[in-house]
Amino acid sequence: MTHPVYTQQALCRYNLKSLKAIAAELGITPTGDKRATETWVNAIITHQSTQLQKVDNQTTAQPVASEKLTTVEISFYDHEIYALNELIASITHDNDLTQPWVVIVNGVEKFRANTWARCHRYITWHHQDGTLNEPLPAQTEALCTTGNEVMAQIFTECEKYGFEILDDGIYQNDQKLGEVGCTDDSWWVMRSGECQQQPCDSAMEAVWWLSMVDVLPHAEAPLCEELLDRPFEMLTAGEWEQLRQYEAVAERRELVTA
Repeated sequence: MTHPVYTQQALCRYNLKSLKAIAAELGITPTGDKRATETWVNAIITHQSTQLQKVDNQTTAQPVASEKLTTVEISFYDHEIYALNELIASITHDNDLTQPWVVIVNGVEKFRANTWARCHRYITWHHQDGTLNEPLPAQTEALCTTGNEVMAQIFTECEKYGFEILDDGIYQNDQKLGEVGCTDDSWWVMRSGECQQQPCDSAMEAVWWLSMVDVLPHAEAPLCEELLDRPFEMLTAGEWEQLRQYEAVAERRELVTA
């Protein structure tokens, strides 16, 4: 399991209860006065130094693809991601209402998501396949043909919708939406329940077609209709998001049936 790496400056901002929780997660039992925050800070720093030394001693025998990334917490909203001793990316946070977590590589925004974990997954995935530092592709760019590049494009598009890629297809909330692939430089999509691959121009279009699968529970439809009748100023942030998803599904239905 990968744990964040805490700096001494960051640890000094935590109270005793939080430091004990961090130590418990790392499996640390310090010696000395357990009532003093300094005892717990020193124990955590010492443990991290020992673990990093073990990693350094093993790196010469490990291939690049198996490198474990190290996360350094600068603040709650800012983290730096290292491969060995090299800074490869950072994760930060802004005021975007739907996708506030941001991946930054060499000063350039590369990806956004609604959770920190998805940003970290993006960095891990693209670091392993060697595409993390590649420039963002234009929509008119020629299709990629290698397996890693195909999977990287599918992964990137699925992350935009919060989809999960499993061995047998693409899922959302444990519901299989279908499959996406690229054969002989030709993208295709096959939605759940269909038995024929439909051609597409890109991974973006293929995953977009999967997003049009009706995943909104029917029980939520009457509730959303009721929310539409309420004054806007009375809606909570959660209700706004529910309405946004409901209207997005409705728009997609209209596009498909048009």
